[in-house]
Amino acid sequence: MNIPVTAEKISRLIRTVRDQRVILDADLAAIYGVETRVLNQAVKRNHERFPEDFLFELNREEILRISQIVTSLPNLKYYKQVQAFTEHGALMAATVLNSPQAVRMSLFIIRAFVKLREDQAANTAILKRLAEIDRTLLQHDAALRDIYRKLLPLLTPPPEPKRREIGFHAIGREESDEGKRRKAKG
Repeated sequence: MNIPVTAEKISRLIRTVRDQRVILDADLAAIYGVETRVLNQAVKRNHERFPEDFLFELNREEILRISQIVTSLPNLKYYKQVQAFTEHGALMAATVLNSPQAVRMSLFIIRAFVKLREDQAANTAILKRLAEIDRTLLQHDAALRDIYRKLLPLLTPPPEPKRREIGFHAIGREESDEGKRRKAKG
């Protein structure tokens, strides 16, 4: 794997596992320019620096789920042990490795985690605003529907008034009042 040199490239390697953003040990090792086993040995030697909120081991189900998504590690499902480093764990790994590249790259990793947090906060704000707009639109729709129902009778033309028939009528129709009067006089 080529060593990513931007926070954006590194952010693609950050996954969400157990509702935490993490970077896998193989990815972190590649970024820091060491083999995965070297990184894991340094972590074991300094295990007191890596509490559960810094580092945890993935279970088999999590490994299989990630291996379906992660393309940079095609054989991930065959790994027996996969470590997941949180933001603080990734930074701590750089300190225990104590190499110039690890220190340099840790800055990009921190920036990537920060950018993801900022993006998530922006998305949350956008979703909140969209929910407010949706609620407002629903209220306006209801108000417009009420106005439409009230205006509809005013907009429909009144029924045509009955007009007096003029002219001659065919036989068999009822006679008009005037015709009846003429016959009575007649």
